[in-house]
Amino acid sequence: MARNETSKEDRAKSRDIGALRRLWPFLKPYRLLMAAALVALVFTAMISLALPLAVRRVVDGFETEVARLLDQYFLAALAIAWALAIGTGLRYYLVTRLGERVVADIRKAVFDRVIGMSPAFYERIMTGEVLSRITTDTTVILSVIGSSISVALRNVLILFGGLALMLVTSPKLTGLVLLLVPVVIVPIITLGRRLRRLSRENQDWIAASSGNASEALSAVQTVQAFTAEEEARRRFSEVTETAFLSARHRIAVRAVMTVIVIGLIFTGVVGVLWVGARDVRADVMSVGELVQFVIYAIMVAGAVGALSEIWGELQRAAGATERLVELLGAVDAVRDPENPVPLPRPVKGEIELDHVSFSYPTRRDTRALDDVTLKVRPGETVALVGPSGAGKSTVIQLILRFYDPDEGAVRLDGIDLRDMARSDFRREIALVPQEPAIFATTVRENIRFGRPDASDEEVEEAARAAAAHEFIMELPKGYETEVGERGVMLSGGQRQRIAIARAILRDAPVLLLDEATSALDAESERAVQEAVEKLSRDRTTLVIAHRLATVKRADRIVVFEAGRIVAEGTHDELVAEGGLYARLARLQFTEGMAAAE
Repeated sequence: MARNETSKEDRAKSRDIGALRRLWPFLKPYRLLMAAALVALVFTAMISLALPLAVRRVVDGFETEVARLLDQYFLAALAIAWALAIGTGLRYYLVTRLGERVVADIRKAVFDRVIGMSPAFYERIMTGEVLSRITTDTTVILSVIGSSISVALRNVLILFGGLALMLVTSPKLTGLVLLLVPVVIVPIITLGRRLRRLSRENQDWIAASSGNASEALSAVQTVQAFTAEEEARRRFSEVTETAFLSARHRIAVRAVMTVIVIGLIFTGVVGVLWVGARDVRADVMSVGELVQFVIYAIMVAGAVGALSEIWGELQRAAGATERLVELLGAVDAVRDPENPVPLPRPVKGEIELDHVSFSYPTRRDTRALDDVTLKVRPGETVALVGPSGAGKSTVIQLILRFYDPDEGAVRLDGIDLRDMARSDFRREIALVPQEPAIFATTVRENIRFGRPDASDEEVEEAARAAAAHEFIMELPKGYETEVGERGVMLSGGQRQRIAIARAILRDAPVLLLDEATSALDAESERAVQEAVEKLSRDRTTLVIAHRLATVKRADRIVVFEAGRIVAEGTHDELVAEGGLYARLARLQFTEGMAAAE
């Protein structure tokens, strides 16, 4: 619903092709290339306008008695034709190269922008729609820059140049032709506006179709496990069919406009030709002049027809430009300060939440954290426990500054995160999320993602520390094994151990573990737990775990409930104190003993 409302607002904003002006910052660096393309374009237009003059000479040359003049006329026509061919090829090369270069820059600029956006941004827009804008919309712009604009400019030159030469050839026939201009312009303007709106709507539905497919395919195992394939097919079919119907409507309007414009133009040309034929019979003009005029008239008519089609393309590109500019101009709720404060080195790793309250942007009526104050000393291991939805993972989100608190402050080594560049302090943090991101590359490169300059030996050492080396060596190509998209070739436990190895390799002073051992079997969990304990000795470590057995050795355990800290202390202190932690411990350890029996 939100997507459709936004689309309607966006469509309402755009009424003309003025949005294409926003492409200028991307075109500006290539002004020399643009100038060369323009020179080639003007050259080919002038050659095209000269061609009918050569044809006139050839036609009238049949009546000359000097054979040498006739030969010269044919040679001149041949030279003009070759000049036109060379100029057209050069124009195509320069303009197409310009289009590819500019679109590549746009794609990089949009990706550079969205890759740094905070999670709040992706709560408002689907990832698939972003990808659609980067691919589909930039393809439309490529068509315009690499073809339509140059063709439009060439046809504008031919239109006005042709009209001028028509006037020189026969003012009478030119006057008749000009009477047709208002008749042709009216449908172009009227239908063009409607085509603009339909083009934007069609692009929105294509993006929705892409987003729907991306969402279903990214969760394909879940879809299949719940036998929801038919529902997924139905939803995708509905959105895709709507996109098709929207495209069909746009195509119909454009086809009608093309029929009207071209029909009117060539009706006029036939009428003018009839009048011209009568003038030839009356010896008012020569056959060559009539042929010259007719060729110019056809060129002008073709230029007008081409411009009517290009107008629709320009309108589509204007819509695509708007959508891309929206991404480039999107305001992120989380931004770096203009003058960031540098993080003092060496980093001690002291973390402090000072009276922090926070609600997620899409759930403003519910507080994920409510007046939380927590200080983690350098080198201390603190476990965050509590029921699901208590606010534990939100603490990690705020420490990484994926979001900013609504009230209070989050500090690292005494400096508010909002006063620093995000990249500066994030380099000092290693994260193992509950659902690790595994990329479609080799095992080695997945681990090396934690520190790109790490050597192969360091990668393997980190894998050993994460109890991952043994299963990696059993893979078909060991560390060079491709793991597939999102690591589909690995089990959940294997993916988790690779994520832990990645964090170990990062060797950061702050370590964040969000259910890091949740997907491991008992034996692997014990091995990883020992590795994590060694890793956390000289680091500030925050551990989130539902399994209390994994946090018993923490220096301090902080208990969360409903977004607030309700208790903190060591395992023994909290058990003795009673309350929520004691109930959770009693429940888990009793179940564990029963399961063991």
